[in-house]
Amino acid sequence: MALKKSELYSSLWASCDELRGGMDASQYKDYVLVLLFVKYVSDKAASQTNYLLDVPNGGRFSDMVALKGDKEIGEKINKIISKLAEANDLKGVIDVADFNDDDKLGKGKEMVDRLSNLVAIFEGLDFGGNRAEGDDLLGDAYEYLMRHFATESGKSKGQFYTPAEVSRVMAKVVGAHTKGDKRGQSSQIKGQKGSVLAN
Repeated sequence: MALKKSELYSSLWASCDELRGGMDASQYKDYVLVLLFVKYVSDKAASQTNYLLDVPNGGRFSDMVALKGDKEIGEKINKIISKLAEANDLKGVIDVADFNDDDKLGKGKEMVDRLSNLVAIFEGLDFGGNRAEGDDLLGDAYEYLMRHFATESGKSKGQFYTPAEVSRVMAKVVGAHTKGDKRGQSSQIKGQKGSVLAN
């Protein structure tokens, strides 16, 4: 069954609630969008053959789920993200946030609980049932969060919000193709993905 946008948005905002207190609202995106990305590409790779990105063993969202309650969850999430980044030439793009930062995420049990709860929120989403063609859920989620982060951090939309066009390009990077030759688009998208996601 296809994931509804309202379900996605409420899960995203619940993840932001989980991060409150340890960091500025403008930093939520560094964690939320990375987890969303890993979940999205993991679901897409599991439901499609010849998916655009390589989602290796040890670099999947299911590997994060297995860490819930683990006392080294932060460090191990960093390794999972690093493995996915390395497999797709996304080093320095998706592996920038430190999930083992006790200043932002709490120390000891507080960090374990916070990260376990974050993973559980995203675990409940399923992107596998959404069509690859015309599916812009990732771009929509990015746009939704940017709009709300601007409000939360007290900044104007113009200072913080990314236009819909950028969201659409970002969604294409992770496999939401428009009509046309998928192979041609894949090579073009692969060449752009680092610079697009870095924005």
